[in-house]
Amino acid sequence: MPTTARAVVIGGGVIGCSILYHLAKLGWSDVVLLERDELTSGSTWHAAANIHGLHDSTNISRIQHYTMNLYKELEQETGQGCGVFQPGSLYLAQTEAREHQLRLQAAKAKLYGMNFHEISIAEARDLHPLVNFDGIRCVMYEPDGGNVDPSGVTQAYAAGARQRGAQIHRFTPVTGTVAQPDGSWIVQTPRGDIHTKWVVNAAGLWAREVAALAGLQLPLQPTEHQYFVTETIPEIAAMDRRLPSVSDRDGEYYLRQEGKGLLVGAYERDMRFWAEDGTPLDFAHDLFPDDLDRIEENMMNAIERVPAVGEAGIKRVINGPMIWSPDANVLFGPVPELDNYFCCNGIIPGFSQSGGMGLLAAQWIIEGETQYDMFGWDMARFDTWATKTFTKARVADQYAHRFAIHFPNEERSAGRPARTRPVYDMQRDRGAVFGLNAGWEHPLWFADMPGATETNGFTRQNWWDPVGAECRMLRDKAGIIDISNFAKYICRGPGAEDWLNAVFANTMPRAVGRSCLTPLISKRGGIAGDFTVTRTADDTFWIIGSGMAERYHKRFFKQVPLPDGTTFESQTEAICGFNVAGPAARDLLQSLTNTSLATADFRFMRSQTITLAGVEMLALRVSFTGDLGWELHCKTADQAALYSALLNAGKAHGAGPVGSRALMSLRIEKGYGSWSREYSPEYWPQEVGLDRLCKLDKDFLNKEAAVKVLRNPARERLVILELDADNVNRSNADATGGEPIFKDGKGIGRVTSGTYGYTVDQSLALGFVKDAGPGDVVEVMVLGQPHKATILAAPPFDPEGRRLRA
Repeated sequence: MPTTARAVVIGGGVIGCSILYHLAKLGWSDVVLLERDELTSGSTWHAAANIHGLHDSTNISRIQHYTMNLYKELEQETGQGCGVFQPGSLYLAQTEAREHQLRLQAAKAKLYGMNFHEISIAEARDLHPLVNFDGIRCVMYEPDGGNVDPSGVTQAYAAGARQRGAQIHRFTPVTGTVAQPDGSWIVQTPRGDIHTKWVVNAAGLWAREVAALAGLQLPLQPTEHQYFVTETIPEIAAMDRRLPSVSDRDGEYYLRQEGKGLLVGAYERDMRFWAEDGTPLDFAHDLFPDDLDRIEENMMNAIERVPAVGEAGIKRVINGPMIWSPDANVLFGPVPELDNYFCCNGIIPGFSQSGGMGLLAAQWIIEGETQYDMFGWDMARFDTWATKTFTKARVADQYAHRFAIHFPNEERSAGRPARTRPVYDMQRDRGAVFGLNAGWEHPLWFADMPGATETNGFTRQNWWDPVGAECRMLRDKAGIIDISNFAKYICRGPGAEDWLNAVFANTMPRAVGRSCLTPLISKRGGIAGDFTVTRTADDTFWIIGSGMAERYHKRFFKQVPLPDGTTFESQTEAICGFNVAGPAARDLLQSLTNTSLATADFRFMRSQTITLAGVEMLALRVSFTGDLGWELHCKTADQAALYSALLNAGKAHGAGPVGSRALMSLRIEKGYGSWSREYSPEYWPQEVGLDRLCKLDKDFLNKEAAVKVLRNPARERLVILELDADNVNRSNADATGGEPIFKDGKGIGRVTSGTYGYTVDQSLALGFVKDAGPGDVVEVMVLGQPHKATILAAPPFDPEGRRLRA
């Protein structure tokens, strides 16, 4: 066994072997995989191993298609069979909502050149004569769908890795991972230690135990999962071809051919946790006792759809463990608080994603960044607030609703509240309907009475009118928005200005009281973040950014060493804030402070420390609404007093609370981009209008990459679109994000944010397009159907910014 390696991968399941293979494929041959037992000993060996390409997330669809195409290449490359069967997959819609989802996925497939399209019921019946298609609204067909052999795929990755020089050591448990002062690691095993630059935790069911060796707690929880295989079905035995798989998610089961019978799996509502206090170290190729009564309802749905299931006997039942994250997505990426420790844990559709996951992991480790923005998978989306109690509640909800549609803007209630601020009860009593952001409860909108809940769907929901009322109140009078979820930092010390200039692309404010907007540049030259930086003293700066990306941004900040005597600290928990905006905002606030808020005394993009209603705070004259407004940042202990004062003062001006749904509408009316939607490492500065904020006369983090991309013309550009009113009224739906954009039948882009602009009376969308510009008429695929739209030359609200500067 070697004593050194560039990377040590812990875990010999399909994911660990894929990561090892891709590390070697990208040029790192001196890498090692350690497996405590035999390869595939965890949840890999008993997986149903279905493969499919389409996903609600475009980037996940991309890596799933990469994975599907990789298996046959692996077979040719290694000579190891992967057991690939691709007879196709049928996707059934029993409900209108499922039809909307499938049509939207078909539109995305057309945009990205993926093979997924609608077929008639007659065509579907020819493909799968055993299915009863009564009550089916539409059928989509994915010709490349199917399944693979779990062991064969894993062994193929292993063979491909070995061919490139990687080593695999079975029956070699990891007993310790010890961080070294230079950022490297000592990986301890009974067979000796390995000194390595990177540790990769791909330990599957044992991910929690491996993480604990490094002092890390991962929000993961295993569950039981069952499927069964029928005895031979005569109709299948008589066929000279393989039947396509069936995805009937409204029926809450999955079904495919296995041998001459059928395999049927379910995610039942009556789920079971397993190994809540830790996965047994002696667990390997083990299964749990059958418990088919729990999936009886799912089985009956499958029998109703495919009667042959009920006529055949059951040949075998598989009840094995799976390990889940709170949102059923992988925990992926380097741990922000540790050097060179990479996680890839909690994977559910492992055989649809293994290849893409291995490729992206190798890219991140070797090249410093993935080619796609995978923030939805980034382990940094969770932090210590994702406790064991929260994780269990969310996993139970995710498992039981595995096949439910996750609608745009949907907020699930399981495990909440996880974190609240002092005004939570006050907001709830005023009718707030809450969402979850980085663990915090925050108001989405305000109902007429406390206790309201919201409906979910692809069309306009019950919050559509109340949100419109909030928008109109703010634009006509004033609104009070809780912005406590913004990430807030203070940098203080003699080296603060130099350090911030070395991190951010824009030049930091030189005068006290001045603010600037600045991008943070990613490894490949894209937008890793957008921040407001304010100089509050000669040696002190406030930095405000995306709250949900705070842990993600730690990775970037730690890349630039702090000068001696200089500190950079998060204030997100210590500081709360409100944005008061609208034409009456000045008068409302002026009634609570002796500080002059007149334009001459408090200009746009300026700051002052003021006392308002007896509360000391930092006031910034900025507003994400695009209207006249101030951000007010106070100590968390003072939040309730400030909120009460603002609400009471607001009564005289017709002002009241406004939620984040309204803020979304207001910022889109103004054409403002938002992190993780319009700003992403995938997008270059010139594509989102931030190139003017990249000051190339100074050095900053990843400047070389920024210079490289800025030399090139924009590949596409961020635009604002107005959707045709007749189309929108007929469908009763606005764009929400992800909808493809076509022009003359050719895919030219996609929507990143969409909503109704209540105060400009337009259905609006922000999105990226190529080969199109202002005045062009295009089609936005809302609900998967073409909606005519026009690219606007300027945002419809206050395009000259007069209200902001009033």
